[in-house]
Amino acid sequence: MRSRTSDIAITVGLIGADIGPSLSPALHEHEAHRLGIPYAYERIDVAELGVGEGRVGELVRAARRLGFRGLNVTHPCKRAVTADLTDLSGDAIKLGAVNTIVFTDGRAIGHNTDWPGFERSFERGLPDVARRRAVLIGAGGAGAAVAHAALSLGIEHLSVHDRRPQAARDLVAALQRSFGGDRATVCEDVADGCRRADGLIHATPTGMVTHPGLPVDAAVLREDLWVAEIVYRPLETELLRSARRAGCRTLDGGGMAVIQAALSFELFTGVSPDLDRMLAHFAALSAPEAS
Repeated sequence: MRSRTSDIAITVGLIGADIGPSLSPALHEHEAHRLGIPYAYERIDVAELGVGEGRVGELVRAARRLGFRGLNVTHPCKRAVTADLTDLSGDAIKLGAVNTIVFTDGRAIGHNTDWPGFERSFERGLPDVARRRAVLIGAGGAGAAVAHAALSLGIEHLSVHDRRPQAARDLVAALQRSFGGDRATVCEDVADGCRRADGLIHATPTGMVTHPGLPVDAAVLREDLWVAEIVYRPLETELLRSARRAGCRTLDGGGMAVIQAALSFELFTGVSPDLDRMLAHFAALSAPEAS
């Protein structure tokens, strides 16, 4: 890990695994440049460094010593990192997951901008879909944020599936404490859950450049099922391609990625970015010729 704090006013970073394709550095640095803020965004890849989830705190402390202003956190570190922080925001406490750390006044404060990122993206992209029942695949840090956003959006019942049954049970228990016992249950059979649902939300790394594939059998997709994805690299995942072929209304992960980045940028700098400009920049970066 290196720091350019000698000639950069603000240095931040991203901690996670297989983050080479991430567009966060480009989004942050471009917007900072447009706002006249000297800014550097570094990748800190735990897979390349051979650092397990249990040692992510060492990277956080190193970044703080090097003068970083803060860090974004992605898979698989969003939950593990909470134990290594001085303080957590109310959202981070409720979700048990952090995607943004700000270093200030000797403290390392964890925030979560994922859930408002998904909520606002959903309202922009799928504002009028049925919200009676939805299935969520993924109960990790991103899944927790998306689940809280989904229920806040008025989805009446959320069925949560994860390949780790205990993770699904833990998330459902947290959702029941926050929203009531009838708002969330564990989903053991995704196909059956989708047959009875209005929508499907995917919140695992499956579909990423480094984790190709489908998180669910394409046979469960049907025309009156909407599908929301959080993976954004590639922007059109195999799940979204299959869903569109089936006639589903879809939401890609781009909106969530940009909105959470904009919210993190404001936490790091104290300056409100131009969201429309960031969305336009993301679109340019994600165009086929830019890939």
